[in-house]
Amino acid sequence: MPYRDGMSARTRSEERRAEIVRAALEVIAERGYRGASLAAVAERVGLTQQGLLHHFPTKDALLVAVLEERDQWDAVPNTGWRVDLLISLVEYNAMRPGIIQTFSALLGESVTEGHPAREYFTQRYVRVRENMAAVLRAEYGDRLPNGLTPERTAPLLVAVMDGLQYQWLLDPESVDMPGALRDFLRLLGEDGS
Repeated sequence: MPYRDGMSARTRSEERRAEIVRAALEVIAERGYRGASLAAVAERVGLTQQGLLHHFPTKDALLVAVLEERDQWDAVPNTGWRVDLLISLVEYNAMRPGIIQTFSALLGESVTEGHPAREYFTQRYVRVRENMAAVLRAEYGDRLPNGLTPERTAPLLVAVMDGLQYQWLLDPESVDMPGALRDFLRLLGEDGS
């Protein structure tokens, strides 16, 4: 029976950690990383700050957990993606404004020297550009219809997708993310449908 009790304690701990991560996502979306406090996250889940530190010993550890959780939701496989499926990803993102807001707030803050997410985002963009270049190469070969290589086009595609998110967060009624991405894909030579 002790083994079973241990499992339930571990399960409770995992559930509590997930609850804390969700609360941290909300607080970061509202206040940004620098404005978010462990006390605010703890209060949101009904813990003391000391209780929260039992699960996440530092604010940086909590930030890493938030970023890893977000990556689980947005995981794009390295293979099997097509350019036209990127529109589906953008449509999916439009249904999750809180997640997009958190990501955007952290991304914006991470460009400052010493930010704990700077290395994460730097490495993430290396992977994303590589993945986008692979998607473009699979679709078009070594040259897109506009003459650019997949490696030259990938940063532009990523910039358009992320830039659309910022514009949409600021004015969701005026910015049609999927429609704008379709327009950009047309510029690449894709029909965008």
